[in-house]
Amino acid sequence: MAQINTFSDLGAIAQTVQDDAVFVVRETYQMQNLVTVLTDMAGGNTRTGYEYNQGTAKDVGESDDLASEAFAPAADQTLTPSEIGLQFFITDKRAESEAPEMIMTDAARELAFAAGDKVETDILGDFSSLTGGTVGAAGTTITWGYVAAAISQARNANKSNSKPLACVIHGYQAAVLAKTASVAGASSLAQAPGMTDDISRNYMRAAFQFLGVPIYQVYADADSDDDFTGAVFPREALALDWRRPIRVEAERDASRRGIELNMSAMYANGVWRPARGVQMTFDAAAPTS
Repeated sequence: MAQINTFSDLGAIAQTVQDDAVFVVRETYQMQNLVTVLTDMAGGNTRTGYEYNQGTAKDVGESDDLASEAFAPAADQTLTPSEIGLQFFITDKRAESEAPEMIMTDAARELAFAAGDKVETDILGDFSSLTGGTVGAAGTTITWGYVAAAISQARNANKSNSKPLACVIHGYQAAVLAKTASVAGASSLAQAPGMTDDISRNYMRAAFQFLGVPIYQVYADADSDDDFTGAVFPREALALDWRRPIRVEAERDASRRGIELNMSAMYANGVWRPARGVQMTFDAAAPTS
């Protein structure tokens, strides 16, 4: 019988071919563009926001003498900065054996990405501390009605129908809304054909509008029950207080024959005017139909 020579004969000695390494897919950073960003301090001192008490006008008689009332600021919210850090140690041998990645450049980029992930996640975690209202509940399916309710509550909390607001929800929640207001949800076509057309065409853009409020999609991890807490809020409801921006520094370690790449940053985040934002919690399980 003729001997057939196949690739499996080389299985133990054949070399693998290494293709380019790619970065892990991660969230697009947009929360810093939607909150109050403070950059006027350095160091670890806390920052406290103050709020004036509200005066109340009263009916007075023609000759009544007005009596002074207190008008003074009181401490409201406090931001406490902390440091974050991460290190990659790259040996000289590893750096000199690059094939085909550029390990030093790629490692530095990944350090910056990791810092961005942390900041984005921290800000999203502040939604659950907003106190201007609550819409939805764990396990609830998001609807346009719920979003309208959250927007209305936020308008009331800010006593304004013109102040710019942002609505942030999970991408899976946005998919549920888009389905009901697009060609995928035929029952809605008669009610708002213009909105149906807009969402069907432009659902995947950075934000789509509803009741004058842009709705932003994030893809952060849902909780263990597949729920996600989003929010409707004005910029001042949340704050990011940078004390030292993200930086990546290289430090040579001659005795270990390599280079430390060190990332560090210092910032504080939290609610700043929490009564002006409305939190909303809905199911964020992966859609399957």
